Order: sequence, then structure tokens, then C-alpha cells
Amino acid sequence: MSTFDRAIVSLLPFVPKPLVWTVSKRYVAGESIDAMARTVAALNGRGMAATASVLGEHVANPAEAGDAVQQFIAVLEEATRFHLNTNISVKLTQLGLQIDRDLCEENLRKILASAREHDNFVRIDMEDSSCTSVTLELYRKVRRDFENVGVVIQAYLRRSYEDVVALAAEGANVRVCKGIYIEPRAIAYKDPEIIRRNFMHLVNALLSRGCYVGIATHDERLVWEGLRAAENLGLEKDRYEFQMLLGVDEEMRKILLDAGHRLRVYVPFGPQWYAYSLRRLRENPRIARYVIEATLRGK
Repeated sequence: MSTFDRAIVSLLPFVPKPLVWTVSKRYVAGESIDAMARTVAALNGRGMAATASVLGEHVANPAEAGDAVQQFIAVLEEATRFHLNTNISVKLTQLGLQIDRDLCEENLRKILASAREHDNFVRIDMEDSSCTSVTLELYRKVRRDFENVGVVIQAYLRRSYEDVVALAAEGANVRVCKGIYIEPRAIAYKDPEIIRRNFMHLVNALLSRGCYVGIATHDERLVWEGLRAAENLGLEKDRYEFQMLLGVDEEMRKILLDAGHRLRVYVPFGPQWYAYSLRRLRENPRIARYVIEATLRGK
């Protein structure tokens, strides 16, 4: 990120919330479960699956973690009631990981049990590197009792290939993404091309060992590489899926759908939309610059 971009990003907290929402509403379904359901139904109508996520992480007390559990269970109930093609993605710090590990596991098991009752699936999101090992440990622990659970691996972490080899041996369902958290060079690759190459190294390792893979990227080069990998391995289209964020590269989504590939869209929603939106704007200084300029113009 350039010095200018860093300066732009530093101004984001001073942007009025209504203006942030004007930009963010393309990427966030809204605050309510009803808003999420309408968004998912619209995606389903165009041939896309979804993964719904209640926004929020790093909860401060058990009550907040319990509220998150009830919201995720409500999403599962809503999906069944309205025949929505969506699973859910959960963050362990939202379930109390940083308060008490046993509490987090208990909350995760409640969600998994509800998902099983509704014949649904739970993806455990990966957070910053301080959570990587414990996330994989808890994933493995709950998977002894629940088959309806998957996990995420981030391509920018140097440890990820070793993690993938172990997960592949277990037949895990894995989403592969680049990774978004700021990490030290000692544990994370910084060169974008190395991250791309490692991304495909991980995808190939999983696909070649028979795992179901969510190829989570908007990078067309990686989409192309993913398609070639599946073709070279002779895989049927039900052995992998592409995953993208709500509101991002809708043209690429249509290209993949028209070619008969599975596509799942990440649908975040909830009252915590503001923190999520700021993070996304920090990742995209070009859009952040437009928001700052509009603020300065008083629009």
C-alpha cells in the first residue's frame, strides 16, 4: 500500500456512517435476518448458493457469544423455512474463543447440532494468526461428532501447506482464500505473486487428494488456474465450488455460472456492518478514496 493510500485509509474513521453505508450496502445484506433472506433468495434465483454470516467478532462477554449463537440458529431456521440454499460461516472469536475455549466449543456445538437438524453445513472462518492453531484444533475436535463442518485455510500464511496436507489426509472440506489480516513477514508471505502461487499449490494439494474445495477468490488468474486444475484432474463439477463476496465482480460470477460451475456468495449481515465495512474499505483504497472525496465535497 502506498503512503497516499495509507493516508486515505487513516481518514476512514472520520467518514459519516450514512456515507459509509451508501457504499457498503452493495456488500452487506443489511442488519436483519429478513434482509439476509431476501438477498439470499435473490442470489438463489440466479443460480447461486450462499453462505450467510452474522457480522461480529472478538466478543467481550459470554452473553454476547450466546446472542451470536441464537442469531446463527435463527439463520438456519430461516433457511429451512424459506428453502434457502445457504449454509453459514462462523468466527470462533464471535463464539467466545478469547473468553473461554470451553465456552466457545460449547457454542460451536450448539450451532452444529442445529445445522445437522436442518440438514445444513457450518464453515468455521479463519481469523488472524493468533487463532490459527486453536481454530484447527477445535475444528478437528468437533468433527469427531459432526460431519457437517468445514474450515478455511489462508494462502498467505507460510504454515498453510503443512496444514493442508494434514487436512487432506482427514478428508476435510476446505475453503482456500488469500487472507486479509496484517501479519509479520516471519509467518506470512508479502509478495502478491507468491501468495497467488501458494494459493494454487494449496488448491491442487486438496483437489488431488479428493477433498471438496471452496476456491474463494475474485482474482481472475486464480479462477483460471482453478478451472485448469479441476480439468487436469478430470474432476466433476460437484467436487469443488467457487466462492465470492457479495457485490464483487458480478460479471465473473455470471461467466462461471453460465459455464456450469458451482458458485457460492458470502452474505454478511447484522448490526456490526460498520466495522466490517471499514475493514473492506481499508483493503480497497481506491474505493476508500472515493468515499473520502465525497465526504470532503459534502455529498
